[in-house]
Amino acid sequence: MIDILIEKYDKKLLLSLAILTALGTIMLYSASWYESFATTNGETEMLFLLKHLKRLLIGVFLLFLFILIDYRTLKSIAPYLIIASIILLVITKASYILSGFSWYKPARWLYLGSFSIQTSDIARFSVIIFMAYYADKKREDLKIFQTGLIPVIIILFLIMGLIVMQPDYSTALMIGIIGIIILFIGGAKISQLSLIGAGSLMVGIPILLSREYRRQRIFSFLGIGDNPDVGYQANQSLISLGNGGVFGVGLGNSIEKNHFLPTPHTDFIFAIIGEELGFFLGTVPVLTLFLFIFLRGLKISKNCTDPFGVLLSVGIVFNLVFYAFVNAAVVTGLFPVTGLPMPMVSYGGSGMVINMALIGILLNISQSRKSIGSKNRWSPKTYG
Repeated sequence: MIDILIEKYDKKLLLSLAILTALGTIMLYSASWYESFATTNGETEMLFLLKHLKRLLIGVFLLFLFILIDYRTLKSIAPYLIIASIILLVITKASYILSGFSWYKPARWLYLGSFSIQTSDIARFSVIIFMAYYADKKREDLKIFQTGLIPVIIILFLIMGLIVMQPDYSTALMIGIIGIIILFIGGAKISQLSLIGAGSLMVGIPILLSREYRRQRIFSFLGIGDNPDVGYQANQSLISLGNGGVFGVGLGNSIEKNHFLPTPHTDFIFAIIGEELGFFLGTVPVLTLFLFIFLRGLKISKNCTDPFGVLLSVGIVFNLVFYAFVNAAVVTGLFPVTGLPMPMVSYGGSGMVINMALIGILLNISQSRKSIGSKNRWSPKTYG
């Protein structure tokens, strides 16, 4: 434990994570106490906070567990992780259908007694590890479209398709983008990835617009919808940020969390941060912390001498920063409503635990470079 806190690991990354998690916990309590009070009929205002702390404890345990486990051991289980993720995604959808629910019923959680897990988060974890493993193993073959790139793209699209069927289109899209980035850094040709991306858009856009609620969200964002209820949450989010202004209304003093802004402690907690702490003390510091974590991750990747470690660290930090900035973009009205949480800040169990585990792996990579000889040094190629 002394080695973890003092000697080997990236202390700046660990400190920034601790600050972000502490700030997120404070703001989650502030954003959720009214909802908790209403949900429990006045019995407690700490319902969501206590659940969050339990999940955070599990996340911290996994963080230190993955710090202690050599990340290179993940290569041996990467194929099994992806197979397990596919099975879990199938079981999740099947369990809802077999329980008598409609095919269109949201099926994102797998219930195991009193516990529930969001299987798309496990798939995200598995995809990041598997893509890094595959790009490392097939480094010389990734440029070969038929035998090198297509097999892994089929696996990636299978995962994405199963998540879209839950339905969770935004998570599927994020996983796809992260997977493509890892393959690009690993050596895949940008021309081939662009071709795959264009083909994906031709299939993905009709799928996106095939569901009424997604269609209405897009139309509302573009200002051509005729249903005011669809854009209500996004509008209330902007009102919340406007209330906060530059310096905020003060911690705990948000008006919007009192059942004006729906689910203020989950996908739209960033709006409450802006309302209570303002631009300078709230939104900018939070995004700066994510940017700092991103830059530390890139530095870890740059200093790593193992290709698997390079690709894995890149996937982890892009995952974190994409989720954070897409969430912020939704809250500020730059993107349509997606339902993606803000890592370490939004209320949610599986996402918190998985993100903590991923950062534990990143911290392990940050110290493992010392034990790998420079003769094995590898860095991504430059592409024109």
